[in-house]
Amino acid sequence: MDPRWRMRVTLFAVLGLVAAMAGLTAAAVPLYRLFCQVTGYGGTTRVAAALPERIDGTEVTVYLDTMVDKDLPWRFRPLQDRVRVRVGEPRLVFFEAQNLSDRPTVGTAVFNVTPFKAGPYFNKIQCFCFDEQKLEPGERVEMGVTFFVDPEMLTDPGTREVRQITLSYTFYLDEEATAELARRADRAASGAS
Repeated sequence: MDPRWRMRVTLFAVLGLVAAMAGLTAAAVPLYRLFCQVTGYGGTTRVAAALPERIDGTEVTVYLDTMVDKDLPWRFRPLQDRVRVRVGEPRLVFFEAQNLSDRPTVGTAVFNVTPFKAGPYFNKIQCFCFDEQKLEPGERVEMGVTFFVDPEMLTDPGTREVRQITLSYTFYLDEEATAELARRADRAASGAS
C-alpha cells in the first residue's frame, strides 16, 4: 500500500474524529438540558401543560433561593423566603430584580429544585425563567412564577416523604444580548449626532 495514501486515510480519519467530537460537544448542552427537562434529572422542573385534577390536603414548604452571577450587575431576591402550599394547588410567588449598573443589561435565569428527586413533580405553569429579562439602568421589576407540586409525588415511594422543597434560581449575564443592546445604543447615538 502506498504510504502517501495511508497518510491521507489517517489524516481524514483523524479530521473526521475531531469533527465528530466537536459536533457532540456542541450538542451536549442542549441534549443534556432536554434530558433533564424530560426526566427531572438534577432537580430540573417541568413545564405543566395542565393543572392537576386534584388538590391533596398534604402541605409542602417551598423555600425560595436566589443567586446572581458575578458578571451580572443585578440584585435579585424573592419577596418571601418560603411558602406553604397544598400538593396540587397552584401558587404564585414573586421575585424582585434590579439593574444596579448604568447601562441596559439582559439576564437569563437557570433553576433547579432540591431534593433532586422532587424535580419531576415540581411543575411550572408560568415563569420569568422561560425568557430573557432586559432591565434598563436602575430599573427594578417584580417577576412571578406560578407552580404546583404534582400529587403523584405522594404516591411515589421515593418521594412520598418529601415535605420541603427548595426552588433555586441563578441569574447570568446574557453577554450576546447585552452587547447587542450596547451596539444599538451606539448606533442611535451616532445617528443622532
